Amino acid sequence: MNSLEKAIGYSFKNRELLEQALTHSSYANDRNTVSYERLEFLGDSLLGYITADYLYRNTVNLSEGKMTRLRADHVSEQALYPVALRLDVGPYMRLSKGEEISGGRNRVSILADMIEAIIAAIYLDGGLEEAKKFVFDHVLDVSALKIEGSHTDYKSELQELVQKDAGGYVEYSLVSQSGPDHDKRFVFSVTVNGKVLGEGEGRSKKEAEQAAAEKALKELKA
Repeated sequence: MNSLEKAIGYSFKNRELLEQALTHSSYANDRNTVSYERLEFLGDSLLGYITADYLYRNTVNLSEGKMTRLRADHVSEQALYPVALRLDVGPYMRLSKGEEISGGRNRVSILADMIEAIIAAIYLDGGLEEAKKFVFDHVLDVSALKIEGSHTDYKSELQELVQKDAGGYVEYSLVSQSGPDHDKRFVFSVTVNGKVLGEGEGRSKKEAEQAAAEKALKELKA
């Protein structure tokens, strides 16, 4: 556990909390112990609160709807799974033999849940500030939040512009994707009324679509 604590950046006073955060229900049922599920429930709420608090204080021009979408994007399974890979949580997970054989050690949902459980374990062991530190060090990409929070919604702007003409339509297509699971790169093209007007790259599909829409808007306004 010492190496995992080093990766996390927090040393537990009560290491049983960390062990519980890494214990799947299949293992807990076999060994008559406690799984991570209650910790995951608390960690999910803590992560949502920490993210919402950051957005409220640092993106003053965003609407409630936009903040809700940003929070959802940054606390989703797809956002938490790469965190588990970077911290190499998999080898420390406690699973039943059946869950191990079925690939549970690499399952996206389990790894994402365990990150939330770890957040709760840190909170219970060291308080809110330590939980926040973990979240900001390992989970939230603050620079991306700032960029996304300040960006114009180019997709919506493009859609509104195109639909001013009856029958106008916009389509997005995946051109390519590359990189490992924790560092993907996507390229999308955007077609307006049957004509490709731009391509965009990003670390998520939404980011790439926004980049493509921005280029299409520049082309249409040129």
